[in-house]
Amino acid sequence: MSQIVLELKGISKTFPGVKALNEMQLQVYAGEVHALMGENGAGKSTLMNIINGSYQKDSGEIYMDGRLVEIRSINDAAALGISMIHQELNYVPALTVADNIFLGRELVSGKWLQKQKMLEQAQKLLDEMEIHLDPASKMCDLSVSQQQMVEIIRAVSNNARVLIMDEPTSAITSEEVEVLFRIIDKLKKKDVAIIYITHKMDEVFRIADRVTVMRDGCYISSFPREQLEETSLISMMVGREIKNMFPKSNTPTTEEFFRVEHLTGGRFTDISFSLNRGEILGVAGLMGAGRTEIMRAIFGLDPLTAGTITMNGKVLRIRSSRDALDQGIGYVSEDRRSVGLVLGMTVRDNITMSNLSQYCRHSWIRHKEEKRVADEQIREFSIKTPSAEQIAANLSGGNQQKIVLSKTLLCQPEVIILDEPTRGIDVGAKSEIYKLMTQLAEEGKAIIMISSDMPELLRLSDRVIVMCEGHVTGELDISEATQESIMTYATKREEG
Repeated sequence: MSQIVLELKGISKTFPGVKALNEMQLQVYAGEVHALMGENGAGKSTLMNIINGSYQKDSGEIYMDGRLVEIRSINDAAALGISMIHQELNYVPALTVADNIFLGRELVSGKWLQKQKMLEQAQKLLDEMEIHLDPASKMCDLSVSQQQMVEIIRAVSNNARVLIMDEPTSAITSEEVEVLFRIIDKLKKKDVAIIYITHKMDEVFRIADRVTVMRDGCYISSFPREQLEETSLISMMVGREIKNMFPKSNTPTTEEFFRVEHLTGGRFTDISFSLNRGEILGVAGLMGAGRTEIMRAIFGLDPLTAGTITMNGKVLRIRSSRDALDQGIGYVSEDRRSVGLVLGMTVRDNITMSNLSQYCRHSWIRHKEEKRVADEQIREFSIKTPSAEQIAANLSGGNQQKIVLSKTLLCQPEVIILDEPTRGIDVGAKSEIYKLMTQLAEEGKAIIMISSDMPELLRLSDRVIVMCEGHVTGELDISEATQESIMTYATKREEG
């Protein structure tokens, strides 16, 4: 067996009102992919931020190559060969690929920046990893996956011995995932130890060598991947058995409730589809197909140049998100941190902000009533927070998503648009959101769900429309929808 590169013993960390880590332990070997699993709020990110030097532990010990070390800053971690690629990518959009690779450690001669040498070395690094990018390209012109590849190159070019990847596939296509996995394989052969955080079970069983499970800030167990089964792994993560991950059982009505006809906007053309009461309509397509852009336009966030939106036989005039909410359309963005939430405000503020007029009298907010409603929503949605006054930024991704859902549903929409509703959240939170979606459909709500998760699409949808390059290229009843048929339509225009 390879040597232990990184070892953590008895790591504890407390934030105001929250015990984030309690005597956590971890062993990571050279040349392995070590999957770190747990629900949102289990403490994974806190632990990784301690390893990365972003946070300081309250107690415990960290060892590199058997030697006790202190990591008080990101620079300390970098000096030890520890790099982290965050879920929220960290780069300078206006600078080139080469500039970002060498950011903070630029090549200089005297007072002069060696731009050409940086371009040449960046090209060499890209070639080694078989990443086909021009080092002179600006980061803002790249896709999310390409930006992520640059982040990886930056990390390994700094002689990383331990590379932390936090949800690296959350925003990339299946083809791009394959590229990432090939890079991971190359890094393993260079004896780089990779700590891999993900909520996607198929990835764990495909690339992980070992798995460590956390729950509620505590170490649960570590296993070689081949000793694990998916059901037992899920049970260890959530502390309970999840028997029915996809609970959908209702049959939607045949009553058409919502229709869009010939919608045209910035990145889509001539989009038409209908939606019945009690129906979950899945929207599939590769990244850049125009799925999100259509839903933003329907919700009044982006302008339409043509087309009509009809609800219950009435043509809607939507010029803003307020218009959409007032006319019974709710929208949960894929980008909960930038669009769905105001991270610096409290849980209470975020839950009630879309419906604040309901708690006002003569221009004064009735704070007791507002707090009562917020507390009810926290209980109903099982939002894990010390109180309604906790800052939203301090909560896990799954709990942040529950806040966004709560805020939207408080407005009592009849049509609910969910854009990647379970992206970046754990299996337990996914199960809860799936149950909520099923419940809403049974109540007669009409749901549009954009998802890049095939099992999610195929198990929850009643119908699936597929998009490619701004056009609807196919519509499938769920009885005839398969991963293969969806992908055929998702690439139809590219091929033809």
